[in-house]
Amino acid sequence: MQINKMLKQAQKLQEDMAKAQQELATQTVEGTAGAGAIAVTANGDGQIIRVKIDPAVLQSQDVGMLEDLVLTAANQALEGVRKMTNELMGKLTAGLPIPGLGMNF
Repeated sequence: MQINKMLKQAQKLQEDMAKAQQELATQTVEGTAGAGAIAVTANGDGQIIRVKIDPAVLQSQDVGMLEDLVLTAANQALEGVRKMTNELMGKLTAGLPIPGLGMNF
């Protein structure tokens, strides 16, 4: 009898995780740099979906600075996605460390 209960719990967890992954795919996180001059948006799947650059940043013609700002904003957005994913998955698994559930990008 105990094994049936465990199997049902595992199936429920699997269903809840599938729903959570669908929910995450619709969520977005934004990272910014340069006091908001650069904004990068990532979705819950860890994909960069938008980059916005304030035209004033382009006037400096400092390509290296622009590259650094874009990189900083992108990393910030992806870190936000990791945190969002880990929080949601942590709630589903009650904090149990289950390999493969975290975001690895």
